[in-house]
Amino acid sequence: MTLRIGFLVSHPIQYYTPIFRELAKRCDLTVYFAHRQTAEGQAAAGFGTAFEWDIDLLSGYRSQFLTNVARRKSTDTFRGCDTPEIADEIATGGFDAFVVPGWALLSYWQAVWACRRAGVPVLCRGDSHLKGRRSALLRFAKAAIFPSLLRRFDGFLYVGQWNREYLRHYGVPANRLFFSPHCVDNDAFRAGSEAERERAGGEEAGRPGGRRLLFVGKLMEIKHPLDLVHAAANLRGKGMSVEAAFAGSGSLAEPLEHAARAAGVPAHFHGFVNQSKMPAVYASAEVVVLPSQAESWGLTVNEAMACGVPAIVSDRVGCGPDLIVPGATGATFPCGDVPALASAIEAVLGFEVQACRQSLADRMEVYSPARSAEGIIQGANSLRGRLLVE
Repeated sequence: MTLRIGFLVSHPIQYYTPIFRELAKRCDLTVYFAHRQTAEGQAAAGFGTAFEWDIDLLSGYRSQFLTNVARRKSTDTFRGCDTPEIADEIATGGFDAFVVPGWALLSYWQAVWACRRAGVPVLCRGDSHLKGRRSALLRFAKAAIFPSLLRRFDGFLYVGQWNREYLRHYGVPANRLFFSPHCVDNDAFRAGSEAERERAGGEEAGRPGGRRLLFVGKLMEIKHPLDLVHAAANLRGKGMSVEAAFAGSGSLAEPLEHAARAAGVPAHFHGFVNQSKMPAVYASAEVVVLPSQAESWGLTVNEAMACGVPAIVSDRVGCGPDLIVPGATGATFPCGDVPALASAIEAVLGFEVQACRQSLADRMEVYSPARSAEGIIQGANSLRGRLLVE
């Protein structure tokens, strides 16, 4: 019998689309969206500019937009997505399992409550971890509340090592955990970057400004983009020919330009870059740097690695234990330690290119839409089997 799975997400998200397409090959899938995001909503969500994604997010799987009755519609606040009709969809859907990506929206809890009434097992797929700075009071509150909260779910789809440790910390049994890794459309990024390198006539190490160090993300304090400028200045002081590049928008755009100019670091500012153009941006770089002080995962690292570009991440970036293989796919450094970042960059720039790209390709075989979909199917089958036995 074909497995029937329902999946609720806040709105169409570029990182979920390839997973949905893979899932649709393996089961009878229906995806529900709680909100229709607008170009202005994207800007308000932190991108700093109004835009629509320039790739197709809706083909290849069955989907339905729910009616969001929230007074102030948003994907950033708990009550910003209020979709009571999900209860009827679950009651009549005949689902073997249902998936929600966390507990931060009212819509997700409406689905959980409906699944409880209908006897449908619920899987939760999030990426929380324990590595961020938290006050003693917050740690105490979570220790008291979270074990009970997490028992509302029947199983969990963990995206990586730190996320698994988080769930185990709060008492989730190991047999309720299923690996569904964070991923991007590896094939699209690989093809796009290869096409760009071919168009450009090969590697780009001969640029007048030097070897390119790329930051991708919102230009905001918490992501520490200025650390890349300072590290590049450190390396140029040693006689290394490097330049910095930034793909993204945000409040630090102007300060970054001033800092690069003052430090004598050649810098290129792409501004916001839409999804279809990102493979070319990655292909122009020798290494991607994500120095954030708080990052639940860092999917730009997946994107870079799918394009054959190694990455350097701080020790606060969630994907580090999963994607960074020291000496092969990149390096890690203590957040805020600019000399350590500079040393890591120097080491990664010394990697042999073809060996590094093979290591990156091997890693992306695991952190892929296919593997993520397999984990969801495994979790749904396991929970359905337990329900039948019980």
